[in-house]
Amino acid sequence: MLGIIALLVAMVVFTGLHWAMMPPSRVETIDPTTLQLSGEFTEANLGSAVEPDGSVTVRIVGQQYSFTPQCIVVPAGKPVTFRVTSADVIHGMMIMGTNINSMIEPGFISTFKTTFDKPGDHQMPCHEFCGTGHQAMWANVKVVEPSAFTQLAEHARRLTCDL
Repeated sequence: MLGIIALLVAMVVFTGLHWAMMPPSRVETIDPTTLQLSGEFTEANLGSAVEPDGSVTVRIVGQQYSFTPQCIVVPAGKPVTFRVTSADVIHGMMIMGTNINSMIEPGFISTFKTTFDKPGDHQMPCHEFCGTGHQAMWANVKVVEPSAFTQLAEHARRLTCDL
């Protein structure tokens, strides 16, 4: 009986430590020290983009104490894929008024899809304490009509609210 109890305790400890060290998806990894030097998370690639197949992808980097880009434009009524990573510590990303709530861990790419029903502005605060400037870490998600998004996309490869 003691052997069975010891085995069960060992299994609980092993699985607890194993799962605590990795995010649940563990799909894609990235080197957080070089993510902004090359690849999909360089500054020129951040923000919303229309992919060759017509889908919309948003790339965001979280770092103490900001999201880059600070404002994101997405179309209403179309599927949007978010790809988010961290350059330094664990952050959280929650888009107010939606069901989007994700952890952002350095070394991993968080990917999720959603569709925004109607145009409007949504605040996107960091919900994981990431240091003394945490309370100022937020971004804005601006949902626009599909026709307005298409018009903006014709004039820029990457969209942010600065356009």
